[in-house]
Amino acid sequence: MFYLHGNFSKKTVWCIVNKKNPSLSSERYLNHPTFGMLYQVSPGNKGMDIYATLYAQKMFFLVEIKQREVFFEVIPYLDARNQAELNLQRSRRQGSEDFPKWENLFRQTFL
Repeated sequence: MFYLHGNFSKKTVWCIVNKKNPSLSSERYLNHPTFGMLYQVSPGNKGMDIYATLYAQKMFFLVEIKQREVFFEVIPYLDARNQAELNLQRSRRQGSEDFPKWENLFRQTFL
């Protein structure tokens, strides 16, 4: 496993929200110190989220954001896809309002 971590005085997380329907189109971006802009693909397990590189979309990370630290763990494509599928199943079962958003991101990223 490959870990990158650092102490960041300011967490660089951006959200883009569509005023018409904020739950469907909010996007989260994170600036990685080496690989540049990442976007959130899916929530992960244990408070970690799955992010992908914005431009190449070839590298996937489990990201944990703590109070003054951000931890990045590189994960393989199939692991990222598996966790995103599990999130889709969980969202569907729970009847989550965010299900269409996660389903759309899954299709854009993995299909």
